[in-house]
Amino acid sequence: MKKNILKKKLIFILTVALTAGMFTACGNASDGGTEKNGTADAAEKMTAAAEKSAEAPAEETAADVKGETADDTAGEYSMEINTVEEAMADTDAETDGGEVRAALKADMAEMSEETAPGDEPMTVPEVPIDTSEPFVLTAGEWNDNENWGFFTNLVNNGSVTFPAYGIDPVNRIEVTISNDAGAVPNEKAELLSADGDVIWCAKTDKNGKAYLFYGAKDSPAEVRYGSQTSPVKAAAEKDAADGQGREDSDVTKSVEFKTDGEGQKYGDTEVMFILDTTGSMGDEISYLQKDFSSIAEEVGNENISFSVNFYRDKGDDYVTKCSPFTKDVKEVQKQLNEEYASGGGDFPEAVAEVLDETMTGDSWSADTNKIAFLIFDAPPHEDKEDVILNAVKSASEKGIHLVPVVASNSDRDTELFGRALAICTNSSYVFLTDDSGVGGSHLEPIIGDYDVELLHDIIVRNINELS
Repeated sequence: MKKNILKKKLIFILTVALTAGMFTACGNASDGGTEKNGTADAAEKMTAAAEKSAEAPAEETAADVKGETADDTAGEYSMEINTVEEAMADTDAETDGGEVRAALKADMAEMSEETAPGDEPMTVPEVPIDTSEPFVLTAGEWNDNENWGFFTNLVNNGSVTFPAYGIDPVNRIEVTISNDAGAVPNEKAELLSADGDVIWCAKTDKNGKAYLFYGAKDSPAEVRYGSQTSPVKAAAEKDAADGQGREDSDVTKSVEFKTDGEGQKYGDTEVMFILDTTGSMGDEISYLQKDFSSIAEEVGNENISFSVNFYRDKGDDYVTKCSPFTKDVKEVQKQLNEEYASGGGDFPEAVAEVLDETMTGDSWSADTNKIAFLIFDAPPHEDKEDVILNAVKSASEKGIHLVPVVASNSDRDTELFGRALAICTNSSYVFLTDDSGVGGSHLEPIIGDYDVELLHDIIVRNINELS
């Protein structure tokens, strides 16, 4: 029966997870072996509880066949799980019970879906989880560039309005660069004005796509790739078939270039975390402190370096605190562990200042894949539009994928600001959800259907897809 298999799995999880703690306890005992600390006691309790929970027969008994009630069976399993929970409570202070609870919760959830003999499904009590544990925060992901028709309809019907703090992603030209073998990555495309000035510059992604943007006051004339150019203003013309004219102000929505080159495929990747550390960000700071090492382990190799950067606001202990890239994961973890939530006060924070320092500075290498996660819950100050626009343009030109991760208690303006950043740097918009039960309320964005996932998985996937 599946329940018996799952209960045996619980024994394995509990026993393996506690072995390290028991060895630690042995190290604290006397040489004669007569002394025993609380960790070993708790380990014995949890192992005994898990063994008891596996005593049900591997095959259905005659009593099962004759009609043992679902309520009796559910009660039996609930008692067994309560026994495990009590043992876990005894060991939490002595061992790293977080990993045990996470694995136990997953298996208990699977058990709860099994239906005992009878009509009613079993119910399993919820296992309390420390909100600072890794793998807890849940999030969704949305890519407006990949759902451009959906986004354009939102703009046209007034559901969303831009610019957002100086960033206007509405007017977009998609550029595709390819050779006979397919997409060409990391190639520079530029949108020029009639005077030859660069309005926007971007690098192609792994799919050979780059996105160029212009504002209402700009006058785009052509797209340039290397020595090739393509006009973007459509000539005024009359379609004799339907009598519809096209204004000279209409602009081409997409441009394609062919090349004999293979593009630039980088072997190294730079991953930056930009974290709001004001008073409302305690849950998110604690999450990254707990989960960073797991993220680094899952994506890390000798070709990946990390940088962590923090910001608050004027009048706080600091406005920005930025660090160079390093492959020393322990050093990055140390920098994270030194931070805590404090300051802030008013709603806007020093977002513009930290973007200016991290996007326009010289901290990034020229020949790397680049991604930055901006984890925040409040927008920039409204008088910083020019600084923000310059920072976003610099990110796009360098090929930095700036991924916003919007936390709890944010507002609609913050959502639109985050989506504008993502669109203009060819990235996804990421937002925390209420499903984890951690922190305050999370704003539901104006998007289509999405999957609720662990934030850990979304971060890892974005890094891996870039690399």
